[in-house]
Amino acid sequence: MGFAADEAKGLPPPGILNRNSVWLAGVGWCSAMLQNAINHRPPMRAGVHRQVLLATIGWFIGYHITKHENYTYARLDRDMNEYIRLHPQEFPAKEKRTMAEILEPFHPVR
Repeated sequence: MGFAADEAKGLPPPGILNRNSVWLAGVGWCSAMLQNAINHRPPMRAGVHRQVLLATIGWFIGYHITKHENYTYARLDRDMNEYIRLHPQEFPAKEKRTMAEILEPFHPVR
């Protein structure tokens, strides 16, 4: 695929089962069933090869969308961490507090 940069090749591949792949495979399968229903054919039994083909195409597109999404978020995280590293005065370290200092004292009312 030509839409991902060479930096994206260093990222781990997404899982085979991801939300984009499952969603787009379902959309492909439903579109084949809808086409069968529009043409007055039995939706589940006619054109099973088309159903498998469109589901596979949807799965493939969803997988590559997930790869691009992972690359985009990794690039944004890299840029944000680089900015934080270059401008430490804008991100001072917070003092550590215990939970007792954060929570208000509890006084039960009966």
